[in-house]
Amino acid sequence: MYSVVGVRFKKAGKIFYFDPLDLPVQKDDSVIVDTARGLEYGTVVIGKRDVSEDDVVLPLKKVIRVANEADAVLVEGNKAAAKDAFGICQVKIREHNLKMKLVDVEYTFDRNKIIFYFTAEGRVDFRELVKDLASVFRTRIELRQIGVRDEAKLLGGIGPCGRILCCSSFLGDFEPVSIKMAKDQNLSLNPTKISGLCGRLMCCLKYEHDNYESAKDELPRVGRMVMTSLGSGKVIGLKPNDRIAKVHLFEQNRVMELPVDDVVEQD
Repeated sequence: MYSVVGVRFKKAGKIFYFDPLDLPVQKDDSVIVDTARGLEYGTVVIGKRDVSEDDVVLPLKKVIRVANEADAVLVEGNKAAAKDAFGICQVKIREHNLKMKLVDVEYTFDRNKIIFYFTAEGRVDFRELVKDLASVFRTRIELRQIGVRDEAKLLGGIGPCGRILCCSSFLGDFEPVSIKMAKDQNLSLNPTKISGLCGRLMCCLKYEHDNYESAKDELPRVGRMVMTSLGSGKVIGLKPNDRIAKVHLFEQNRVMELPVDDVVEQD
């Protein structure tokens, strides 16, 4: 077993696990941790717990120390400097006439590197841009191309439901979403109705998909002839979460919603 804490570096970011050593680290503490890109400032979102070897990626990086007020001031300074770097990079992109859209800029905690996140329709030759930026900032430069879903996560916004985007408020990882999920939930396949601000299928299509999948074996199939307590009919629709079937009753020539326990498929 390994003792770990879960740390996030951004709101709704992915959770990474670190070895807390003997430090008095608790949930909601800010900590300085050792990462692949150097020292980073993060927030403990999962307190100390023991996990098996299968649940972590070894070797575990370590928590260096609990962050102090000076660290918090440095982080705020990095954010302010990143805003300035954003404007400078936009100017440089225009000067080099590159077809790319700058989305975000981030300084690492120790200012050892600046990361510029951008989107583009294809590959971009930004070698000269990197040289130009390095001459301005005098530190390591990384340009990272991201997808449209990552862009929405970074920028945030309001979804069609009227709430803050799931990806920017609580989703740590993007899970695969398919058009089949919309079909299984009897949703309109109109792209404008099932797509998010990023233009991709909405993440929330995944939320109830498992319920619909498990209900398939228990529900009558649409189009099948059935027998009910009110007579024979044909299934024309389903409400899987409510375990309700819409049945066109032949003898009464009307549609009724019936519990699936009252609907038996005919051979």
